[in-house]
Order: sequence, then C-alpha cells, then structure tokens
Amino acid sequence: MASAAEPLLTLGPMDWLRLFAYYLSLSLLAVGGVIATTPDMHRYLVERNAWLTDPQFSASITIAQAAPGPNVLFVALLGWHVGINAGGAGPAGWLLGAMGMALCMLGVMLPSSVLTWMATRWGHRNRERRAVRAFKQGMAPVVIGLLLATAWVLARAHGEPALDWPLWLVTAITMLLVWRTRLHLLWMLGTGAVLGALGLV
Repeated sequence: MASAAEPLLTLGPMDWLRLFAYYLSLSLLAVGGVIATTPDMHRYLVERNAWLTDPQFSASITIAQAAPGPNVLFVALLGWHVGINAGGAGPAGWLLGAMGMALCMLGVMLPSSVLTWMATRWGHRNRERRAVRAFKQGMAPVVIGLLLATAWVLARAHGEPALDWPLWLVTAITMLLVWRTRLHLLWMLGTGAVLGALGLV
C-alpha cells in the first residue's frame, strides 16, 4: 500500500477502462477459478503497466487466501492497491481504491458468472453425451497446469524459486496433503506462516 501522500502513478480514464476490459477478458480464461489466472495478472499489473509492486501483488493474494470467504477476494485487493497507488494516502486514495476494487471485481465476475450459468444449464441437460464427459475430464490437466504456474509466480516473489528447495518441499507436502487427506486448508496456511516467520521457508 502506498505510504506517501503523493500518488505513485497517474491513471487517466482510459487506463481505468483498460483495467476493467482486462478483467472482463480474463474472466473468460479463469478455468479452475480466478486464482489460476494469477500469472497473467502479474504480467499485466506488475510487469507490463507497473501499476503494482511485487510485494503488493503477493500480499494481496496472501491476505485474501488467509481470510475467510471466496478466493476471488484477492482481485478486489489488487484493484484496491492500484487505486491507492494512483490516489496516494488520504481521501483520494480511498475513493480510487474503492473504484479499483469495484472495476476489478465487476470485470472478473460478470462474464464468467453469466457463462457458467448458461454452460451449467446446457451441461446438465446434456450430461450423458460423450463430448460433455470428455470436456470435463480434459479440463483437469489444464487447471493443474495453471495452478502450478501460479505457484511459480508466487515463489518467484520469494527470491530464486528454482534454488529454494525448502519452499518446494513445503509446496509438495502441501499438495500431497490436499490431495490425500481432508485436513483443513487453514492448518496448512498456519503451518506455512509459522515456517515463514521462523525463516525456514
């Protein structure tokens, strides 16, 4: 979050419109949930436009995943940070932060919600067709690949991800626990937070 009184960047009306249009288009690619599109959000918000910093991006995802509620909340935090960076500290930052949250959330929710509603109705009516069953089975590897890409982006903010073997060990153990047990995710998040606070990962 911006701590200075001056804004970190200047966004015009067309920039806000581009942000909204970006999330409208990204919404249709959110196969397996919006978290799977994190690598592209990082590319667009941090690398391409420099509207967010790496720590802001990672913190938005971490806070939203640790908080109760749907994991799409990190999109609202990303929009909030864009607005704060554009408005600076004070009332202007809060207003632009609220606008950023609204634009990002509306953009990411509207197309996918309408498409999901229509596709679910069609899929339920045609659930016995071979093509529908094949589509459902074929989407599993796509979702897994997108989630692995998300893990890579988040690990990259931690330093050199390819050399950070404790981080990958914790990631692998977490994946096995999620896959093979019914252990609640909050226990794993808490364990990861303790390991991070102790400097082990």
